[in-house]
Amino acid sequence: METVELLKKIRRLEIKTKGLTKQIFSGEYHSAFKGKGMSFSEVRNYFHGDEVRTIDWNVTARFDEPFVKVFEEERELTVMLIVDVSASESFNVSNKSKRELSIEIAAVLAFSAITNNDKIGAIFVSNKVEKYIPAKKGRKHALLILRELIDFKPEEKETNLTESLKFFRNTQKKRCIAFVLSDFIDESEFVESMRLNDRKHDMVAIQLYDQGESVLPKIGLIQVKNLETGKLTWMNTNNEQVRNTYNEQFQKNKHQLIQDMNKMGIDAVSISTEEDIVKPLIHLFKNRKR
Repeated sequence: METVELLKKIRRLEIKTKGLTKQIFSGEYHSAFKGKGMSFSEVRNYFHGDEVRTIDWNVTARFDEPFVKVFEEERELTVMLIVDVSASESFNVSNKSKRELSIEIAAVLAFSAITNNDKIGAIFVSNKVEKYIPAKKGRKHALLILRELIDFKPEEKETNLTESLKFFRNTQKKRCIAFVLSDFIDESEFVESMRLNDRKHDMVAIQLYDQGESVLPKIGLIQVKNLETGKLTWMNTNNEQVRNTYNEQFQKNKHQLIQDMNKMGIDAVSISTEEDIVKPLIHLFKNRKR
């Protein structure tokens, strides 16, 4: 993409998603994703009822009267966007592809993070880590992530979230919030990898899908191509049972992911390329489990 065209696209995206950010996260982001750690703030005199374990013995000895340590919640967060850039993300029957949907959601999350003075980083993934952008603060860094995402061309077509989640686990030493944006069309054991990461980090799964993926048109014998593997399969779409089975399997797989995440206490939501992202994101953050 030419530089001028890319800059125009980024600017349009910024204007659009900043409006969405205000609409979705007027207080929701901050309350849903507040810092989990506690940091030392000050010492004060001991009062009856204070916990003995909070006494600062050094200060107490110095002034010959009891003082306690006061802690406050750490509000600064590190937000990581783990974005699937594999070939299946380019599937498009509606007005926008899953890739375009992921960029829009990533922009909303990025601008929400910098508005709250949080760090934002990203990992672009296929069946390997395609690109890693360490977390930093500021609008300039958020725009860098979006520019890279918009113009990014992956080396691989297939998906293996397990390897990418392992990379995330090894590189992020401090607790952070990780949004995984993917269609989760992946044969690897990524559910277990999500569980392992959630022990330390706050994992959120955002499943992207296109309604066109769930419906086979009645157009006779067709050859269906897997965008990631290139495998071709013949299907008789005139057969009602074939169409129904295809739709039922798609819906089952979509709901299964949400169920698997919920069982592990991981927040998850499915968002279609044909729907406004506002409602599902508001629902996700208002119903946070932690």
